[in-house]
Amino acid sequence: MDIALLLIGFLLMLTGILGSFLPVLPGPPISWLGLLLLYLTKAIPTDWTFLGITLVVALLVFALDYIIPALGTKKFGGTKAGMIGTTVGLLVAIFFPVLGIFGIVIWPFVGALAGELLNKADKKTALTAAFGSFIGFLTGTFLKFMVAIIYLGLFIATVWEYSASLFPFFYKS
Repeated sequence: MDIALLLIGFLLMLTGILGSFLPVLPGPPISWLGLLLLYLTKAIPTDWTFLGITLVVALLVFALDYIIPALGTKKFGGTKAGMIGTTVGLLVAIFFPVLGIFGIVIWPFVGALAGELLNKADKKTALTAAFGSFIGFLTGTFLKFMVAIIYLGLFIATVWEYSASLFPFFYKS
């Protein structure tokens, strides 16, 4: 059972990292579920303080992910259309990886610009608002990604620390 929890937890960790970039997946909370499953194994003592702190961080980052892009868009004079355009641009980058890794950076900006132009903003206002929406998007994405990577590091460090308990068949004399 411990191995199953460990494997599912690790898959949740990877899904959480992917969720840092996909707007439909809440990256940090999914990564936190991976940590929870790890600590539910019999081999690792449950640390409710650690789990509570990491849960609060995951939920805080999840909430900030909705606030930061809106603040960036608002600060630079953007509208909801720019934010929607940013999300559409990200989806284009993910499902049509024509520009490779640069698409993750370019397409959300292009989407925000298109959204603002479709919202009947003049070109200068649209460009400024698209930049704000884009900066907010990048900030939120970077924050989610960093939390997911840190959680993965904590997961791996804990597995390493308790590897003898998790994998006793490797440690038999």
